[in-house]
Amino acid sequence: MVINKELLQARKKVSDKRPKFVRQESWRYDRLAESWRRPKGKDNKMRKQVSGVPRLVKVGYRGPRKARGLHPSGYTDNLVFNVNDLARLDPAKDAARIGHVVGQRKRLLILAEARSKAIKVLNPGKEQKAEAASETKESTPTKKKKEKAEKSVGKVKEQQSEEVKGKEIEPEVVEEEGEVEEEEEQVKQQEVKGQVEEKGPEQQNDDKIEQTDQDDDDKQQNERKAKDKNNDETEVAKS
Repeated sequence: MVINKELLQARKKVSDKRPKFVRQESWRYDRLAESWRRPKGKDNKMRKQVSGVPRLVKVGYRGPRKARGLHPSGYTDNLVFNVNDLARLDPAKDAARIGHVVGQRKRLLILAEARSKAIKVLNPGKEQKAEAASETKESTPTKKKKEKAEKSVGKVKEQQSEEVKGKEIEPEVVEEEGEVEEEEEQVKQQEVKGQVEEKGPEQQNDDKIEQTDQDDDDKQQNERKAKDKNNDETEVAKS
């Protein structure tokens, strides 16, 4: 909302007629900026205001006294640093501008108080950022919790569905595995019986004799090794 439209229009008329004040010979040298500098030379033509040179800054170019210091919205611009500073403002003509050094906690308090008193705030953009930051701090843990809960529920449902499918399939698989094992055992027993039947009593006796001969040979070798060790030890002791 814009107020004091007549004052703003009068100020605009004066500013439209106001010339552009530039530094002397800034149009001639690139090293000189156009920012205003008062000419001070003894024979300076701009200081003497010779015809054809730019105008000097003078007090007569000022705008209307009542329109000075007004914000483009028509309100007066007032710096605010705490809640108590809002008490001296008139909501009908004064607007508040929160200072740059004000922290987030005081900023939120000032904005709440200004809203309750219907005072216009010229820099409320930081309110949105502050509220967004506070909302994100509050919402992020809840969102994460919800996401975790949804994921856990989905995993549980998947596990349950897999278990149900497994229960339906497992009995058939177990029965098939048991049948295969029984068949393998029967085949092994038949093979053993066939080998035993193929070998007659004579072959079995021959196998036993061969085993006894091997045992005797092993015993003799062990005795020889023991004797050799004893002989070596006696020789070492004599020497």
